[in-house]
Amino acid sequence: MSDDTDAAPLTFYEEVGGHETFVRLVDTFYRGVADDEVLRPMYPEEDLGPAAERLTMFLEQYWGGPTTYSERRGHPRLRMRHAPYRVNPEARDRWLKHMRDAVDELRLPPLHEETLWDYLQRAAFAMVNTFEPTGIGPAAGGRDATIVPGPDAGAVPRSSIPVTAARASGDERRDDSAGPPDSD
Repeated sequence: MSDDTDAAPLTFYEEVGGHETFVRLVDTFYRGVADDEVLRPMYPEEDLGPAAERLTMFLEQYWGGPTTYSERRGHPRLRMRHAPYRVNPEARDRWLKHMRDAVDELRLPPLHEETLWDYLQRAAFAMVNTFEPTGIGPAAGGRDATIVPGPDAGAVPRSSIPVTAARASGDERRDDSAGPPDSD
């Protein structure tokens, strides 16, 4: 005799309608992105279809659906994958505006809508990697997050920029702007 209480609980993915729901969410989101002057240049592909497919797979996996994203692309590493792009608060807010429109269009029950929106907001805030205003730096091609920008910096990796100059003798620190130490 089978008892319905023995059945595995539904995942969020299943509760909200599965694949079709996430496709609708992502399609609506990318309709907004397509005409967004700040976000669109972050997508190097002419066609947003591949980006939409990646986001759909990621969200489905995150919410308990198929693991296709990891099978095809490995660990999500969201911060690393977004590092080449200038994600500032303006870009975050525009991303959230388009995603809010997409979530609203789904007309989910309140608890599901709040759960999904809470995650999307936290994810968007976590992706911010600069506070430089929009328009600074390279456009569509993204940027190399390991190179310090600026005319005097050249192509110096960020990790090699000293915070404080150290004397050759070891741990003592000095202010290089005062000139060389006196020799007695």
